[in-house]
Amino acid sequence: MLHRGHESTDGTGGGELTVPMAWLYAEYIADELLRTGDLMPPTSFEFRAGRDALALTVFLSDTDGELSGIRVVSQLENWLSLTAYDQPWREWVRERMAELAGQEADARTPSPDLALADEAWRWLEETELLAPDLDAVPEGAAPVGEDEGPKVWTPAWRLGLPLGHLAIHLF
Repeated sequence: MLHRGHESTDGTGGGELTVPMAWLYAEYIADELLRTGDLMPPTSFEFRAGRDALALTVFLSDTDGELSGIRVVSQLENWLSLTAYDQPWREWVRERMAELAGQEADARTPSPDLALADEAWRWLEETELLAPDLDAVPEGAAPVGEDEGPKVWTPAWRLGLPLGHLAIHLF
């Protein structure tokens, strides 16, 4: 979406501001799904990881380039299948990002939507959060509380993806 009417600072005029509506809308949908699920405080890093993972799923699954409010409900099953535990979500994100980057290179017009999606993806991959080690249940030991068990540093997307999936279920 182009917003016209802003003059450039050098006085030549004709400046255009491209608003990243597709990314902002995907992020809004993800934020609403997570807030509705009330899984964790919106100020936590875990919430951000869930929001970014879910926003990437919403943004990258929109192959027509037009998210509409009416289609959100019809897309829930698709997003559930993409975020399911046994799905190669990380590889799917990489493939879709590469595909969109290739389309952008062909168009020679930088996409602010893709730039924000790329920023979210980098954060999800490069950031590690301290989380309970769900694979470290000692044999014969009684289950311990979330705060009492062993913890490991985990890439943010590994925490965010199941949160996003659960938020869709709870919606």
